[in-house]
Amino acid sequence: MDITQILQAAQSPDANLRTVAENNLTQFQEQNLPNFLLSLSVELSNDEKPPESRRLAGIILKNSLDAKDSAKKDLLTQQWVSVDPSIKSKIKESLLVTLGSSVHDARRTSSQVIAKVASIEIPRREWQDLIAKLLGNMTSPGASAPLKQATLEALGYVCEEISPQHLEQDQVNAVLTAVVQGMNQTELSPEVRLAAVKALYNALDFAESNFANEMERNYIMKVVCDTAVSKEVEIRQAAFECLVAIASTYYSHLDPYMQTIFILTANAVKGDEEAVALQAVEFWSAICDEEIALQEEYEGSDDGNSTIHFRFIEKALPSLVPMLLETLLKQEEDQDQDDNVWNISMSGGTCLGLIARTVGDAIVPLVMPFIEANITKPDWHCREAATFAFGSILEGPSVEKLAPLVQAGLDFLLNTMNDSNSQVKDTTAWTLGRVFELLHSPAGANPIINNSNLPRIVAVLLESSKDVPNVAEKVCGAMYFLAQGYEDAESMSSVLTPYLPNVIAALLNAADRADTTHFRLRASAYEALNEIVRVSNIPETSGIIGQLLQEIMRRLNLTFDLQILSSGDKEKQSDLQALLCGVLQVIIQKLSSTDAKSIIVQTADQLMVLFLRVFACHSSTVHEEAMLAIGALAYATGPDFEKYMPNFFIYLEAGLQNYEEYQVCSISVGVMGDICRALEDKILPFCDRIMTVLLKDLSNSMLNRSVKPPIFSCFGDIALAIGENFEKYLPFAMPMLQGAAEILGTLDQSDDDMVDYGNQLRRGIFEAYSGILQGIKGPKAQLMIPYATHLLQFTEAVSKDRSRDESVTKAAVAVLGDLADTLGKSSKDLFQTHLFHVEFLRECLDLDDEVRDTASWAQGMINQAVVS
Repeated sequence: MDITQILQAAQSPDANLRTVAENNLTQFQEQNLPNFLLSLSVELSNDEKPPESRRLAGIILKNSLDAKDSAKKDLLTQQWVSVDPSIKSKIKESLLVTLGSSVHDARRTSSQVIAKVASIEIPRREWQDLIAKLLGNMTSPGASAPLKQATLEALGYVCEEISPQHLEQDQVNAVLTAVVQGMNQTELSPEVRLAAVKALYNALDFAESNFANEMERNYIMKVVCDTAVSKEVEIRQAAFECLVAIASTYYSHLDPYMQTIFILTANAVKGDEEAVALQAVEFWSAICDEEIALQEEYEGSDDGNSTIHFRFIEKALPSLVPMLLETLLKQEEDQDQDDNVWNISMSGGTCLGLIARTVGDAIVPLVMPFIEANITKPDWHCREAATFAFGSILEGPSVEKLAPLVQAGLDFLLNTMNDSNSQVKDTTAWTLGRVFELLHSPAGANPIINNSNLPRIVAVLLESSKDVPNVAEKVCGAMYFLAQGYEDAESMSSVLTPYLPNVIAALLNAADRADTTHFRLRASAYEALNEIVRVSNIPETSGIIGQLLQEIMRRLNLTFDLQILSSGDKEKQSDLQALLCGVLQVIIQKLSSTDAKSIIVQTADQLMVLFLRVFACHSSTVHEEAMLAIGALAYATGPDFEKYMPNFFIYLEAGLQNYEEYQVCSISVGVMGDICRALEDKILPFCDRIMTVLLKDLSNSMLNRSVKPPIFSCFGDIALAIGENFEKYLPFAMPMLQGAAEILGTLDQSDDDMVDYGNQLRRGIFEAYSGILQGIKGPKAQLMIPYATHLLQFTEAVSKDRSRDESVTKAAVAVLGDLADTLGKSSKDLFQTHLFHVEFLRECLDLDDEVRDTASWAQGMINQAVVS
């Protein structure tokens, strides 16, 4: 096979040639992977080969070493590891040679592939001379600029791919020395300097001990600050990106450099290209993030004035705030039309918001004069900037400080919804939403909305919901937060009742508008509708909500008649069905938790027909929303849900099997629990198939790990529903639970995500045991004795683990009570042998009410069992 010809044919405009070539490549890969990879690396390294074949060789090589999907990535890693070492050595040599290629694309691809190989080998203590070889390229006397550039890119990519613990400190020092030398102004090639700055950005995580050393830190900071005033824009931008990363990673070392950095950022914000100015503002946003995190960490503790909290923002406030306020006046025309726009005025407003969260009340007197000076100017840029400034500082300062300003300015904001400029209206609607979200508290001491201004607020929002789509979308957001404020106010939501018909009509009209080219207005309208339903006061609104139910069902029915001519049409249909199923779920939940439940019971058949038709459209996004709505319907109809099971079960089973789209699988597992609670033992005829699928899911290495804890909880739900009939599943379910308990010991405790996952898994295991123990309680309780010792050992291990969260503690306590309750006197010896429970339960009696109540109940159960 001539690999060059095949690679070229695989890019041919002729589909037949392409297919044959792709099949040839797949065949070569499957039959002889080592030589396939070697051929690709040789192709990539040969400057005499065509650029197209080299480019594709590099892409295939990279994709043969790495994948986004973690299971696929593990498989590719194993394949590489098992390749003969002599062939791997030739491939790596070939890649290093390619760094000196005369073709830019080949150099860049080679540097990326080197990093992918390094990500597999360096953690395994292989390819230990890679760093030395790369550094050799930097120091060899005749090294060309392109070779240095490609080498620095490779060093940067390697640092991006591996963890700091995988390099020795002397290797880190050598990398940093080479990178910092590459940044030096004496390096004449701007391409090399840019590659060096980007490599430093990726290497910063490795530089912890270098930043702890004052001399080395001073040198690194001097080079970065010098580079931030290079004559090339891209290099200045990359240097500021390094400063942003340093702010996040090495905040505690920054104090001596802040004066210099302030001057650099101020100059960049005032006069540099936007790409550079954006990073300069981002530096201050990063400092805010650090100081907010420090304040949250030390909140209420004696270390509140910790030495590592330098209060940089507070010290820079008098100069920093005016600098940022100036950026707000640099809006682009029509930036309100683009949801993804990110420019200096947006960045400045975001930073202002973070500063407000960092310093609280202190920002208000610095911003109010700017607002007052600009809010009524004829130039729309001034009016918009003033409104944006006001909206940006509403989170952070105290309600006491803000309430008088909002009360004084609310009428003005409502008037501004009639401004002649669309961008001013857009920002005003956003600001009103922020006011309602952050300060609208009907039951609080300073309610900003009262019976005298509510009619005006609703009237303005109703009128403005007819405005251009981007303004209407923000108005729907404001309605959402206006309603949400009444969520915790119990009967106060009655004040909304008189407005409900008009508000619902306005939101339905907004969702229907033909000019909604962007999906967000429709989504925003339906989300606001959901919130209106959630806070509505039943029974006085049950008639209105009942009518809305019929209207949403009518709309869902119409989606089945939409003309589907393209994948775009299909996606629009799916999105609309998802939104409508979401509204139906909220209505079902609202009505079924009140005396108006009969409305749901009467329409359940029609609802179920609609949901089954949605499933028949086979789209995973809709699948989730319809599945959640069915879960709510099962709760509402209880045992009567049985009649829907034969038609629904095929979709439920498909959802439970859908391990590729794990969110669908996870939601299906949750709904399975809802149905178990609704049907109780009427679920029995379906249990064999359900348990088979769930057990298969647990054994499937391709299933996302987040689905496994809910599956264990679901075992508990099934056992509770079918009681002693769960006996036949014990030999299959219990080893799974025991295996999962053992996996917990192998999780990386230094990784926060793993700690969270460990807690979810523990809770799932305990909920499974609790459900099974309660289900089997009675004549067959003795079936659980063989599993009791393992359960107690597992609970003891969890009780000693300080990384457990409160929900795990509560589930562990509950399982102890369930074990004693189910096994009765048969558990006496077990509890006398495993005495950890005495101390553990005593500890839990000092925790919050729920845990304390569960602990005292469990204590009573254990005492009963031990005394009997």
